[in-house]
Amino acid sequence: MTLQNTRQLPLRINASHKSDVRTQFAALCYRVNNGKPEILLITSRGRKRWIVPKGWPMHGVTPGTAALQEAWEEAGVQGKAVEHCLGVYSYPKEFDDGTIVSCVAMVYPVRVKALAHDFPEAGQRQRKWFSPKKAAAKVSEPELGHILRSFDHRLLKP
Repeated sequence: MTLQNTRQLPLRINASHKSDVRTQFAALCYRVNNGKPEILLITSRGRKRWIVPKGWPMHGVTPGTAALQEAWEEAGVQGKAVEHCLGVYSYPKEFDDGTIVSCVAMVYPVRVKALAHDFPEAGQRQRKWFSPKKAAAKVSEPELGHILRSFDHRLLKP
């Protein structure tokens, strides 16, 4: 049995050249409540869409650890990351100056032990727990929705 019992959906990348695509690391933040997984979503700062925490690669830091760092900064997550990519999704990232770049985000599971009240982006975002099915319906990216819907925490190593 594979870690995630799902197949990767094809990516939709709107870029002129492969070099126009940027990579980010995303955190699928989860907890287990009464034996069932719940997924933490946060709102984007601009349009207040439901998203998962994500950010740019960091020099000398593993992808899972980078995803955990973003989860801390954006959602106040204290927990443990697993260094296994659950899947990949694409989305257009809009910068403050209106520039849009195509991004591919690699998703890493983060088991949430606690949520801090004081964290770097507190007050800039909302955060809320959802079932995997409801979380998948809240996000805009179809590939991310597929990853959230098919997430099975029981397949992760403790």
